[in-house]
Amino acid sequence: MVPSPIRSICVYLASSTGANDQIVSATSDLGHLLAQRGIELIYGGGAVGLMGLLADAVLDHGGRVTGVIPTGLFPTEVGHTGISQLIEVESMHARKAEMERRADAFVALPGGFGTLEEMAEILTWAQIGLHRKPIGLLNVDGFYDHLLAFFDRCIADAVLKPKNRDLLVDHHDPATLLDALQATEPAFEEKWIT
Repeated sequence: MVPSPIRSICVYLASSTGANDQIVSATSDLGHLLAQRGIELIYGGGAVGLMGLLADAVLDHGGRVTGVIPTGLFPTEVGHTGISQLIEVESMHARKAEMERRADAFVALPGGFGTLEEMAEILTWAQIGLHRKPIGLLNVDGFYDHLLAFFDRCIADAVLKPKNRDLLVDHHDPATLLDALQATEPAFEEKWIT
């Protein structure tokens, strides 16, 4: 089966900029590539940190950006009022569901607890068959090396199947990651637990 074209990507990333220039540069590069390839950005709707940087990079290169933000977080995260569409929802759960619904694929960039939680949940949804969309991890400057080693340990200790580990495509280069996601047909298992 040929993978469907990716028209929109949900990106999970930090609402702070951090202190690593390589991560900042890769975030901007990804935004440029999304716009260049005609892929709509779906993200958390913030105007600050890496979130704002990514949205601005897409917009600066003529791309489309849709943000989804919980009503109660608007003052805290500073919703981006310059994007193509800003959708307000009632809760974090509604936010994640709306972003999943709108996206053809997912990418996690460096981030903290929120980014990790969103990536883990979307991987779990794929594992149990709630979606069949590609999921990528942009591992800039080895940011996620320890997490990937953890996944290897999970496989070694037989608490994670290699097939489910393969649901996550990882690379350090934004263009290569996008190409890999486009070529990915995620595995699907009717009976995910035995």
